[in-house]
Amino acid sequence: MTEDSLLYQVALSIVPGIGSVLARTLVAYVGSVEGIFREPLSKLTRIPGIGEISAHRIRESEVLSKAAEELEFIEKNQVKVFFYLDDNYPKRFRNCPDSPVVFYMKGNANLDTEKVISIVGTRNATEYGRQMCEELIKDLADKGHQLLVVSGLAYGIDIQAHKSSLKYHIPTVGVLGHGLDKLYPSVHSRTAKAMLDNGGLITDFPSKTKIDPANFIRRNRLIAGLSDATIVIESGEKGGALITADIAASYDRDVCAFPGRSCDFYSRGCNGLIKKNIAALIENATDLEYVLGWEDPAKKNQPFQQRLFVDLTEEEQKLVEILKTDEKVPIDSLCQFTDMPMGRISALLLGLEFKGVLDALPGNLYRLK
Repeated sequence: MTEDSLLYQVALSIVPGIGSVLARTLVAYVGSVEGIFREPLSKLTRIPGIGEISAHRIRESEVLSKAAEELEFIEKNQVKVFFYLDDNYPKRFRNCPDSPVVFYMKGNANLDTEKVISIVGTRNATEYGRQMCEELIKDLADKGHQLLVVSGLAYGIDIQAHKSSLKYHIPTVGVLGHGLDKLYPSVHSRTAKAMLDNGGLITDFPSKTKIDPANFIRRNRLIAGLSDATIVIESGEKGGALITADIAASYDRDVCAFPGRSCDFYSRGCNGLIKKNIAALIENATDLEYVLGWEDPAKKNQPFQQRLFVDLTEEEQKLVEILKTDEKVPIDSLCQFTDMPMGRISALLLGLEFKGVLDALPGNLYRLK
């Protein structure tokens, strides 16, 4: 990637009033990010969703100068930049229509780790909530899962998830509601620094972004989108954790919640998610394995090639080869890779399931046995 390309990518992400969905529309219509900033105003205004005000904002010289300042910050602080069309853009984000066009990361986290979960909850965590969080992460570590834990570095359950992950040597990523030039809350700076050695910090906000409550709601979509499942450990009837759970459900990701007593204020949110069938009830790591279709690493069977003794058609074999590349594959990806219609793919998958070749998992995901 050239520096000029990065300049325009960052510039596109900071144009006021242009969100990630509209930014993708601009790129699709114009054909390149650089071209957006060279397109005549008359043509920009004819793009769906772009009026005169947005067109003028795109062409303001201040946007490119601010992007140039951000590039200086990026280089000085060794920040990694991810653009939605780049090969290194996280695969889980690719299935989220409003995932960030550009986001930034410090640290060494592998955002495409085999298994990724988000753990969220109230800022006013009780001893019960902290204990459940600690035990879940410890058990997952003891079982040997190759895992990444994502949370928001906030008070309560979030910081407990990060601290427990560090304690049991599981990589962990904190998603920020501001730029990488600061840390809020500052009391978590020590934990955040430790996370850079085994995980990292990510944000889609540029440096010098003011800390605003609305930003922390916006960052919740990154927490949900990076993960296979969002786990709510404690929450009141309202709060950011429930927003994250709703976003995860809208992405067709699994949502899990730890139950609590009906009289406990910070269990009402979790109980409500379970009652409304938004979240699966879990009490431990074994429950989570069951919901997500994870095998206990210690109990994995022999490789698929050694135990497959069934006759497969050419189309079935094509699906099997794709399923070998990942632990869980969504049905829409199978359609894309094979260029076959959904109806045909569904029939083939059902046949393979009857033959004992694969398992169907929640969320229209499939994996080899």
